[in-house]
Amino acid sequence: MTVEVNALSKKELLKLQSDVEKALRTIDDREKAAARKAAEEAVSAYGFSLDKLVAETKSNKGVAKYVNPDDPSQTWTGRGRKPNWVLGALQAGKSLDDLEI
Repeated sequence: MTVEVNALSKKELLKLQSDVEKALRTIDDREKAAARKAAEEAVSAYGFSLDKLVAETKSNKGVAKYVNPDDPSQTWTGRGRKPNWVLGALQAGKSLDDLEI
C-alpha cells in the first residue's frame, strides 16, 4: 500500500496519523497478549502461575544480610541507604561484620 502523503490535505493527514496510531496500538496489544500467553505456558510447565511469580518478584526486596542486635526485627539487605540503626552501630564503633546475620 502506497500513500502519496504530499497529495493529502491537512485534515486527511491527521486522519491518517490517527488511524496509524490506532493500528500500532492494536498491534502492540496483540503482541503483548501473545507474549503473556507464551510466558504463562512457560511458567505453568514448571507448576507456577505467572501472576503469582511476578507478584513475588516485585515484593522480593532481597535477603537480609544484617540485623540490629538490639532489635532483631530490624534487618537490612546491604543495598540502598543505611538504616539509622546501622549508622548508630557504626558510630558506636561496631563494624558491618558485627551486624551480619
